[in-house]
Amino acid sequence: MQLDIVTPDKKVFSGKISGVKVPGSDGAFELLNNHAPIISTLEKGAVRIKTKDGEQNIEIDGGILEMLNNKIIILAEAVLV
Repeated sequence: MQLDIVTPDKKVFSGKISGVKVPGSDGAFELLNNHAPIISTLEKGAVRIKTKDGEQNIEIDGGILEMLNNKIIILAEAVLV
């Protein structure tokens, strides 16, 4: 799967992943390969990215997620450091 995390200022992450767990507005959920198409709002929290090299966490301050045809785009309001 391809994941892109973008803020109004810059692209924070772009790469191939095996899964991602996100802080959805109605609770956290995970997206894996061949997940059904989805659009969801996101709350403040950690985006947990699984790659072949391990796991990475990126803290976001809310946003919107879209998944279609194994491509995930997260439009984050901001990335928290």
